[in-house]
Amino acid sequence: MKSDIEIAKEVKLQPIQKIAASLGIHENHLEQYGKYKGKVTFDFDEDKIGKGNLILVTATTPNKSGSGKTTTSVALAQGLNKIGKKAIVALREPSLGPCFGMKGGAAGGGYSQVLPMEDINLHFTGDFHAITSANNTLAALIDNYQYYNKNTPNGLKQILWRRVLDVNDRSLRYMLSGLNGSTNGIPTETGFDITPASEIMAIFCLSKSLNDLRLRIENILVGYKYDNSPFYVRDLKIAGSIVALLKDAFQPNLVQTIEGGAAFIHGGPFANIAHGCNSIMATKAALQFGDYAITEAGFGSDLGGEKFLNIKCRIAGIAPKASVLVTTTQSIKLHGKVDEKLIKQPNMIGLKAGIKNVDRHIENLQKFGQTVIVALNKFGFDTDDEVSFIKEWCEGKGAEFAINEGFANGGDGARSLAEKVVEVVENRPSKPIKHTYEPTDDLEDKIFKIVTNVYKGNAVTYGKNAKTALKKIKELGADKLPVCIAKTQFSFTDNASLLGAAEGFTIHIENLVLNNGAGFIVAVAGEIMRMPGLPKEPSALVIDVINGEIVGLS
Repeated sequence: MKSDIEIAKEVKLQPIQKIAASLGIHENHLEQYGKYKGKVTFDFDEDKIGKGNLILVTATTPNKSGSGKTTTSVALAQGLNKIGKKAIVALREPSLGPCFGMKGGAAGGGYSQVLPMEDINLHFTGDFHAITSANNTLAALIDNYQYYNKNTPNGLKQILWRRVLDVNDRSLRYMLSGLNGSTNGIPTETGFDITPASEIMAIFCLSKSLNDLRLRIENILVGYKYDNSPFYVRDLKIAGSIVALLKDAFQPNLVQTIEGGAAFIHGGPFANIAHGCNSIMATKAALQFGDYAITEAGFGSDLGGEKFLNIKCRIAGIAPKASVLVTTTQSIKLHGKVDEKLIKQPNMIGLKAGIKNVDRHIENLQKFGQTVIVALNKFGFDTDDEVSFIKEWCEGKGAEFAINEGFANGGDGARSLAEKVVEVVENRPSKPIKHTYEPTDDLEDKIFKIVTNVYKGNAVTYGKNAKTALKKIKELGADKLPVCIAKTQFSFTDNASLLGAAEGFTIHIENLVLNNGAGFIVAVAGEIMRMPGLPKEPSALVIDVINGEIVGLS
């Protein structure tokens, strides 16, 4: 089969003005970035948004075989359009780090892609660069303040803010800055996170207006003064300049699917180290301009799905009418401890062992009140017996089931999934969200409820750094904020090697990071890194420019 980029280059793209016009967006509200990309300006119409049908796409626990969540999201939107529904997909923007690292691109695959895929996977409209610049401008302004207030009562005893870069650069995780004399700053232990882990990224995605963006930036906690009082961005009086760097980026990006349907792609926090959802602006745009809005949350339902329902939906005032849980026979077999080299071969024993992982995710989503549709991304080597077993198992757990062949056949391959989604929305929509915890719960109780109810662990322990941070968070009165747990995506536990559906384990919280502007607390579990490294054979080895054309992206 042709590569993703080869398929993408064969498509005759529609001018972005035509895509906008199909949504009823006047050209005065479209700022073009070339022929096939644009940013849309609009005011929320909450009445229209409230009438839209939001569909969450999440997945079983990811592993080396993947599940195809983004591809399924695009395929579902295409399938819905094929059966006469006005559907728009809303996705996150890819990060350059994974594109050149282990994961590759994030624009879908096969005949279910968003285009132009080279632009989307690389620099796109510059949103990530704007967020990186905003984050690092704030870091420079904090250091500048410290330089001119050193040895005074107004100086900072501790700086919490770190720089970011959208590159998987392990050498920058921990470092010293301000070396080589006093004119070059104050020697400081610091480090870099990856841009998707920046609090600016979280704020960008959770803000509902430029004024909301400004208020959240003003509320960022950047450090503590010598008298132990907190120091916020509002104390620097520079929030306006940070908003100025983000103003253009803040409007959602409009592109198209491989079949000419509209797609909004905006924001890109990771779900293992952040909240893992595209922007509220993009999701509400999809709801406002379409009848069906398809959006995904990163990694499994225990990560992006949980954060989408407990954090984003609360802030945005939205709720899905149904949740699509994506899986594959290969992924299920890996969770059943089948050797990676053998997962394409029939193995009912391995499938039965691994189906417990699917079961856990169904159960979790149902606890939130969701009507669940399991979407099996079907491959040519999947047997009828395997598909029948998965279908019967899911239906026995109270979930719907549909086969998706969107990768190979685009919207036509997702018709059955689209029809199932419409049937559920019209006849058995999800109930109001039953959140895992209440905002008034203590911070430790929130974490414990996620660990026990979502992960199925039975205990939580806290390291020295976490205990110190917990005390400070309580002193600031911020312990009632929602919790965003940062942990490995490969397991329900904080140990990536424990596959399947582990239970009865302990989650260890290494640190607690107050993202006061974003409005949540990041609980760092296990050895999770906020700046990933590159694999032994990164995707960068195959990316190239030949005869003026980019090749190797996937």
